[in-house]
Amino acid sequence: MGDVYINDTSLDMSHDYNITFNDLEFKKIEFIKYVVTCIIICIGLPLTLVAIYALYSLVRKDHVAPIYVINLLISDLIQFCCMIGWVAKSEDSNTYNIGRFIYFSSLMASVGFMVCIALERYLVIACPLWYRFRRTIKSSVVVCVLVWVFTHLFFFTSFLWHVPAFYITWFIFSLLPLPLLIFFLVGTLKALSASISVPADEKRRIVAMLVLVLLIYTLLFLPRIIRHLKTNLNDMTLGILSDVFIKLSPLADLVLYIFMRKGAIDKLLASVCCCRMDSNDVSSSTV
Repeated sequence: MGDVYINDTSLDMSHDYNITFNDLEFKKIEFIKYVVTCIIICIGLPLTLVAIYALYSLVRKDHVAPIYVINLLISDLIQFCCMIGWVAKSEDSNTYNIGRFIYFSSLMASVGFMVCIALERYLVIACPLWYRFRRTIKSSVVVCVLVWVFTHLFFFTSFLWHVPAFYITWFIFSLLPLPLLIFFLVGTLKALSASISVPADEKRRIVAMLVLVLLIYTLLFLPRIIRHLKTNLNDMTLGILSDVFIKLSPLADLVLYIFMRKGAIDKLLASVCCCRMDSNDVSSSTV
């Protein structure tokens, strides 16, 4: 059985890792990635369309908060379209390069909107009065336009310079949101007790969203950054896992839609908080 030389540039464009597999192993890996991608598309694409439509109805009622989530889901929708193109396996190199640029730009735009969501939720708790009088749909739309323009322009210019510039851009842009997301979560937790104008159920939902955004970024985006930092570029396992995790991020973003809707999620969060308070009371009584 012959050997197959793999030069993986599908998602990890920062390094070409050279691995030799036999034909059977290579076909198994490609088939598993193909099936996983198809499942992600079949589940995520219709659910994302439904979530965008449902959140759009909230925006028409002058709710500002869903705007960032809608743009996040739109970026996920673009990623699904690029995945469909990869599944179709177009042999045109120009089409592949354009799809690759659009995918990575949309991927980084989604990270930008995650930061916007965290910032907006932080302001609701830390600066409720300022946020109440300053928030407008127009200002949120302007921020969204800036995120789209900045990410696409940034990637387009770096892509034209040289390939290493594109890799450095991807790495820096991927790493910057981590300290911001941690700051927004910690700042929200500190300001939680001082905020009296925000209802208790809204506070629980805000904290849950911030924790979820941080988890999505840490679990699904950081493996790709670690892949960039590793000196052992022949780690095929990490390359495949980080590839799959990145593709799973649009599905994880759909959970944010659930936290934008009042109802059953409030009961779940309230029960979790009650259980935590009960456990704290028991521990304090035994001291």
